[in-house]
Amino acid sequence: MKYVKELLPYVLIILVVVLIRTFIVTPVRVNGKSMDPTLENNEIVLLKKYDKSFDRFDIVVFDYEDSHLIKRIVGLPGETLYYYKNDLYINDEKVKEDFLPEGTETYDFVWDTKIPEDYYFVMGDNRENSTDSRVIGLVAKEDIRGTTNFVLFPFNRFGNIKGA
Repeated sequence: MKYVKELLPYVLIILVVVLIRTFIVTPVRVNGKSMDPTLENNEIVLLKKYDKSFDRFDIVVFDYEDSHLIKRIVGLPGETLYYYKNDLYINDEKVKEDFLPEGTETYDFVWDTKIPEDYYFVMGDNRENSTDSRVIGLVAKEDIRGTTNFVLFPFNRFGNIKGA
């Protein structure tokens, strides 16, 4: 009985950590350069699993095939979008992308079908090197694991993500 009393606090700590990682927040490693310069390869970000209301330009983590991808939401359900001469147009209105560095080029393309309910159009900030909705299509809400706006590691970038 003495050992049970001694072990109980450790068991509770482990249980709380598992519950937090399962339902609230968990670290995720950035794999690749598709979000440069906002997020760099091998950075560790904090994924908010509880956040299931997505807005334009939120950075999300979603399941794709056997991995997870990190991209930015550009198009919301019910919208059409296109890029013309590096400018984003949503429902024929120009939308500014303040988070992109000066000189970022997005080649012209059109997504002229309305994005269905519970689907999102996502893109990486590194527009020339990103496997995103231009390649893989729309992302279902059910595949989105959550949002991120905080870098945990490396420590020189610790804190809120600029533009998130």
